Amino acid sequence: MTYDQIASVSVLGLALVLFAWGKLRYDIVALSALLAGIILGVVPGGQAFVGFGHPAVITVAAVLILSRGLGESGATQIIADALAPLFKSRFAHIAGLSSVAAALSGFMNNVGALALLMPVAVQSAADAKRSPSLLLMPLAYGSILGGLLTLIGTPPNIIVATYRDQALGEPFYMFDFMPVGFVVAVAGLLFVALIGWRLIPIRRPVSGDAASAYGMEDYLAEVRVGEGSQAIGLTVRKLDPLIGDFDVKVVGLIRGDRVFPAAPRFARLEQDDILLIEAAPGGLQDVVAALGVELIDPTAPRTSLLYSEDVELVEAVVAEDSRLANRTVMAARLQRRYGVNLLAVSRQGQPHRGRLRNFRFAAGDVLLLQGEGERLTDVISELGCMPLAARGLKSFGGKRRGPILAVGFFAGAIALAALGVLPIAVALTGAALAMVFTGILHARQLYESVNWSILVLLGALIPLGSALEASGATALAANAIAEFAVDLPPWAVLTLILVVTMTVSDILNNAATAVVMAPLAANVASALGNNPDPYLMAVAVGASCAFLTPIGHQNNTLVMGPGGYRFGDYWRMGLPLEVIIVIVAIPAIMFFWPL
Repeated sequence: MTYDQIASVSVLGLALVLFAWGKLRYDIVALSALLAGIILGVVPGGQAFVGFGHPAVITVAAVLILSRGLGESGATQIIADALAPLFKSRFAHIAGLSSVAAALSGFMNNVGALALLMPVAVQSAADAKRSPSLLLMPLAYGSILGGLLTLIGTPPNIIVATYRDQALGEPFYMFDFMPVGFVVAVAGLLFVALIGWRLIPIRRPVSGDAASAYGMEDYLAEVRVGEGSQAIGLTVRKLDPLIGDFDVKVVGLIRGDRVFPAAPRFARLEQDDILLIEAAPGGLQDVVAALGVELIDPTAPRTSLLYSEDVELVEAVVAEDSRLANRTVMAARLQRRYGVNLLAVSRQGQPHRGRLRNFRFAAGDVLLLQGEGERLTDVISELGCMPLAARGLKSFGGKRRGPILAVGFFAGAIALAALGVLPIAVALTGAALAMVFTGILHARQLYESVNWSILVLLGALIPLGSALEASGATALAANAIAEFAVDLPPWAVLTLILVVTMTVSDILNNAATAVVMAPLAANVASALGNNPDPYLMAVAVGASCAFLTPIGHQNNTLVMGPGGYRFGDYWRMGLPLEVIIVIVAIPAIMFFWPL
């Protein structure tokens, strides 16, 4: 092997190990790998950042923006509401949600599709007296399967299509993925709805009152500042150090008829003020004795701060790109910065019972937040979390034109791209701007909608993938595989590519998997004298079908907390699903894309 081959393989190999390790953000790993490639001389300095202007990166960004626009217009909520009559039957409930998620994911970002339907699933589960565990994993898997349908359904399709353009001079077009993707998606959805849900352990009970689900009655209390209390005259800010040793925190204040969901930190406490305090089991009596306050009987009729008219309790899921991810509760300062209270946290369906201040957030955690309704919704969005409560239809200038315009812009962009009038990246970018000009999206939402970590990942890995191929390392690996597989029938080699890609995608980001596997698969096809198209299709299917672990796809991670799933729960339905996909996909690929 030459120096360039050794260096490029080493850099990319180390990056893949760090991706699998999961302790560092994948965008940081990708940027570090790019820098290492430049230092070692395998990536020319002048081409270091060409990946950020790559059509695949622009297309992914545009799809994310358009997905936000469809959600903001209310178009997708109309579809979700139409499902309500199906929820009486368990089979129809699971099949309906999963199928709509798949249909939406074919034309919008699959994480966005999940975010829109997850509140519907949780609320409908409560209404139907079913555990959300039965619905959320099928919903996540349905949204992943739907991404197989079109070019823009999932980043791996975009990456594979763009690689084909570079390697063969012509990309895959919008609906080239549809024949194979439709067959695989239908087979997968039938399995999920008929058999798969029966394999899911019920980890979370039937949804009920949010506070009760977290055992909040034992951890929240209301106390009255009585005559002679040491708290009189103190600000909430000065009160915190006095009660901090008891693991107690003031989270709200009632003064007369006024309710403050987040207690003003500089307001001086007065006699007869009512404080909502969050306390560890042993800390409540200690703080009552230390401050001379009166514990209010929880069974007595009163105006409760926890459930007052202007205050809401909302559960929200921490997304991978959330501002909270990998930060502690203390560092987040939700009450001081955003005016909302974090009352409880759940991880993998189990409420956290220790001290919250040192708890470190991770993707998939479920937060119980308290605050004023409208403000709470804005804060959840600003933090990059996903609410588990349906927010209802959005209006558009007081009229019903929003959904029609949003769908029209999106459909127009798809048509222009499918007919070859405009490149897909240009058409989708134009549709995104049209949504801004018509007020469906605000200009700032263009930037809020984009998952920048995914774009950085792609922008950094594309030059590394090109360096790997330019050095000849990809061809070397492909020739080795071809020598091993020379006596195997073509379907067996194709199956090997699909299975390897699926396995890698179960532990790595699916976009990173596609960047690495697409050139390898094309080179294997060339070494065997076969048409590269079926091999690239196998990579597209395999990179998206990550069902064995919660880390293989963002959607798997996002439902882990709300569904109460454990790491080992995913393979129960995911393994037979992946076997079915292999059995169905190989004949479909060979039929529609002959070798």
